[in-house]
This record gives sequence, structure tokens and C-alpha cells, in this order.
Amino acid sequence: QVQLVESGGGLVQAGGSLRLSCAASGSAFSINVMGWYRQAPGKQRELVAIITSGGSTNYADSVKGRFTISRDNAKNTVYLQMNSLKPEDTAVYYCNANQYGVYNYWGQGTQVTVSS
Repeated sequence: QVQLVESGGGLVQAGGSLRLSCAASGSAFSINVMGWYRQAPGKQRELVAIITSGGSTNYADSVKGRFTISRDNAKNTVYLQMNSLKPEDTAVYYCNANQYGVYNYWGQGTQVTVSS
């Protein structure tokens, strides 16, 4: 089992920045892909960004150029630096980890609210 603990959410004005962190613990080995998803009220959960253990990344078009995902494999921690935040970025952000390409784990979610 893998446990994911997120931190770093909060309230920020439009144009501001936040940095999310997600630490994996437990049987946190052979985690290939880690990433961030978000879910706004009344909407489906959507991909924000993912990163492989080798450092390859993929971003949603809506956050390209504003968000940066990074990873510390030694610490089993993934980060999401969010700059130039917009009100439409408001959502609960969830950390995700995929182990062995089979098992999917989710964090409890952290609220990000961007005021206009």
C-alpha cells in the first residue's frame, strides 16, 4: 500500500503562485508515474500534469507555460509549482501515483482557490 499526503493548497489572488507537494510513503517503491489531477465543483476530475520516474512530463493545455511539475525520486515526492493562477484554476487538487503500471493511489486532495 502507498499513502499520499498533499500539502500547499490555499487561497491566492489571480496572478499569484502556489506550490503543492505530495509525499508518498508505505510501500512506495517502483512508482513510475506521479501526477496531479483536479476537480472543480460540478466537473469531472481532469489531468493537470504527470511526470515519470525518468523525468518525462505531460501537461494539460490549460496549464502549459504556467505550471511546472517536478519530482524528487529519493524522497518519493512530487511538486506542482503553479504560477499566474487564474480563477478557473480553482479546484480540489489530487495527487496520484501509479505503481508497477497497475496500482493507482490517490491523495486526500487539497483545495486551491483563486480569487479574481
